[in-house]
Amino acid sequence: MLSMTGYGRGEYKEGGIELTAEVKSVNNRYLDVSVKCPRIFIAFEDVIRAEVRSMLTRGHADVFIGLSDKREKKRELYLDENIARAYVRAGGRIKELFPDIPSDVTVTSVLRYPDVIRPEENSSADGELLSALKSALKTALKNLNEMRSTEGAKLKEDMLSRMDAIEKLVGEVEKRAPLVAESYRAKLEAKMKKILEDVQPDEARLLTEVSLFADKSNIDEELTRLHSHISQFREICRETLVGRKLDFLVQEFNRETNTICSKSNDIEITRLGLALKNEIEKVREQVQNIE
Repeated sequence: MLSMTGYGRGEYKEGGIELTAEVKSVNNRYLDVSVKCPRIFIAFEDVIRAEVRSMLTRGHADVFIGLSDKREKKRELYLDENIARAYVRAGGRIKELFPDIPSDVTVTSVLRYPDVIRPEENSSADGELLSALKSALKTALKNLNEMRSTEGAKLKEDMLSRMDAIEKLVGEVEKRAPLVAESYRAKLEAKMKKILEDVQPDEARLLTEVSLFADKSNIDEELTRLHSHISQFREICRETLVGRKLDFLVQEFNRETNTICSKSNDIEITRLGLALKNEIEKVREQVQNIE
């Protein structure tokens, strides 16, 4: 079982390349990957996302790439001829307007003008940089998954303990359920005697009313399904990618509990039902953190 929340960092330091990759993940219904990297890696954002998708199936993942390239390599200068011509033309025009001003335009002075020359950088990463990126990113994702696995184990332990509490509450509802009809009979009989005073109530009619009530308030099917859901929940928890399955199952827990509360017509069962809903909600909150 894996949590959707975690953090991993990977580093690559070799041959003058210092590259760091950090991955932070949080809860999200679907997989969403955001990448922040130097311009040199922009063409490889799809490669970065593919690496992340190979390790994650749900959650929002932020990927941060940092690079310091200290390798010795040939540097080129780019001459912007159009800007250079524009500066020279402007100088010539100023000379025409003010002929008495001495002209000091030289090659050296033109080179000093803004944007005439600038370092020419590679627009994309070379093979060595790409290899360094993949290495650091894989380490970061491995460390991320180790943290998510540790967190997932804690979530699993918490949810299974709450499943034990849910099972105990369901058992208490089962003990109370058979007494509901008898309690209703006693109340109905006492009410009829109070209204009719000395007249003995019709036993057949009384039994009919109690039978109808018992049929309407019967929750045997809901209790059976809750036991089945508890068993399924524990079984699913043995798997790795369980978030969507558990999310659906928790909805079924809520559905059965709501039905029990609406059908029971008994204060004690309603109290137990509300306690059940409270535990189920706590499980649901934890399920939102699971991949």
